[in-house]
Amino acid sequence: MKNRLLWKIGFLYLLMLLLVVFAVDAYVVRAIKKEFLDAAFSQLESLARLAVLNPPQAAEENAIKKWAERFGQSGVRMTVIAEDGRVLADSIEDPATMENHLPRPEIRDALMQGSGRAVRRSPTLGSDLVYLAQSCQSKEGLDLVIRLSLPLNRLEEAQFDFRSRLWVISLLILAVASGASLLFFRTVSNRIGRLKEFSSRVADGDFRPLPLDQNKDELADLSSTMNQTALKLDRTIRTLTEERNQSAAVLASMGEGVAVIGTDQKVLYCNDAFCSAAGIAGMSCQGRPITELIRHSDFLLIIQKALAGGETIHGEVVVGSIRTRSYSVTSAPIRNDGITTGAVMVLHDITEIRRLERARRDFIANISHEFKTPLTAIQGFAETLLGGALEDAGNRRRFLEIIREHALRLGRLTDDLLKLAQIEAGQMQPEIQPVNISAIIDPCMEVGRIKSDQKGLILNAEYGADVPPLFGDLRSFQEILQNLLDNAVRYTPPGGKVLVKAEVDGPEVIVSVSDTGIGIPKADQDRIFERFYRADAARSRESGGTGLGLAIVKHLVEAHGGRIRVESEVGQGSTFYIHFPLEPK
Repeated sequence: MKNRLLWKIGFLYLLMLLLVVFAVDAYVVRAIKKEFLDAAFSQLESLARLAVLNPPQAAEENAIKKWAERFGQSGVRMTVIAEDGRVLADSIEDPATMENHLPRPEIRDALMQGSGRAVRRSPTLGSDLVYLAQSCQSKEGLDLVIRLSLPLNRLEEAQFDFRSRLWVISLLILAVASGASLLFFRTVSNRIGRLKEFSSRVADGDFRPLPLDQNKDELADLSSTMNQTALKLDRTIRTLTEERNQSAAVLASMGEGVAVIGTDQKVLYCNDAFCSAAGIAGMSCQGRPITELIRHSDFLLIIQKALAGGETIHGEVVVGSIRTRSYSVTSAPIRNDGITTGAVMVLHDITEIRRLERARRDFIANISHEFKTPLTAIQGFAETLLGGALEDAGNRRRFLEIIREHALRLGRLTDDLLKLAQIEAGQMQPEIQPVNISAIIDPCMEVGRIKSDQKGLILNAEYGADVPPLFGDLRSFQEILQNLLDNAVRYTPPGGKVLVKAEVDGPEVIVSVSDTGIGIPKADQDRIFERFYRADAARSRESGGTGLGLAIVKHLVEAHGGRIRVESEVGQGSTFYIHFPLEPK
């Protein structure tokens, strides 16, 4: 039922009003009855005294009957009873038809005490009467009892009249009070309804204040207090939201993976970096057990140690089999009043650091190895010459040519290292200008044909006149293509083919170098652009390669805003694709 409070209060007031009316009715009716009985008994006592002063003649039946009828003319009923209870005369009924009155209580009291009273129903009249019995003596000295009675009809009429007026007035008062109460309580109910609606709006996040209440009562004070509470709550929520958004933005933008795990080992929060590191990108992580998301035992062990021991745990985890990733893992417990309530795990990707460390170690080992071979040869043949081989005309020239060849190799190696160092240090500033594709390909093809003809290879170039010019440094472009051509010729067996091709693909110009050579294994394709890395180290050294050509090519391509990739199968050949942007960068 709508407005339940209104109906409850209205029902309570109605009940209170009815209780008051019933109480007034009961009290007033009792008072009226008492007053009426007192007046009736007073009237009967007066008549009784008068009758005692003028007693009847009991010996004459007509005389006593007339005497009773004379007193009955005053509006009361008089009955004369003998000492043995016989009715001698009555102002209304025939005494002969009336029963013995000795058992009547008022008669017994009159015989024993001189007078008696009673209010009861009359067997003869069938209605309630007030009885007063008084003992007296007749003129002849006989003991008699005279009984006077008045009917209670007037009392009932008075009671009915009073009750009628009382209920009419009560109903009028009830109607007026109900109308006034209805208006009042409806106003109060509407005000309470507005407070309820305001509370619902606040619960839904709508903190608009209530209109100013013009009344000066408790509800107005409550409305003002709720407005102040909503204002403070709005400020607090805004502050918390801003802090949460800032924290979420910081965590989301962090390169480190962050996850919060509860004591039940369920994820409470994790950022995208953590999902990517754990290999669960695109999944809904929050609320799920960490064991469902991460299968790596080392991760789980670090989390469990932090949750169980309450200490910060550090570790390093390597994930993946083909393309491994290295992570520095820190798991710290979250404590509340000394009780561990969860743990925070932070993953820092140190794959690049480990790769650089490995590359540094490999570089030191490789450069030591690359320098050691020619230096050993130079030192050995120089010592041989100094030991007397200078006098050997047949071997002297051959030894000197070997020393010169290894010296030239050292020079090429040193030049490549210096060039690579300049590129990586940003000291090489290419001259940006439009360069026709023919100015890049044609000179490289002329140099490449010298070596390809010696090995019996077919070297061709394909490019159309519609290929737009590239923006960059001409010598850098030529060095990129020349390195790729040299590798293609070097690793393609006699009778093979090498093709240089240039074409436009959307916003890029793609220059490709394809061969039918020995190919590159899949496991080596991701590392061939590293310094000194060789898929076939022995053959590369035999052909005079330094192991730095592809590293230089990659850096020069990236310096021009491009990218390089390779597609190759062992025994089927290789194709290097260089993507140069049409717009200068």
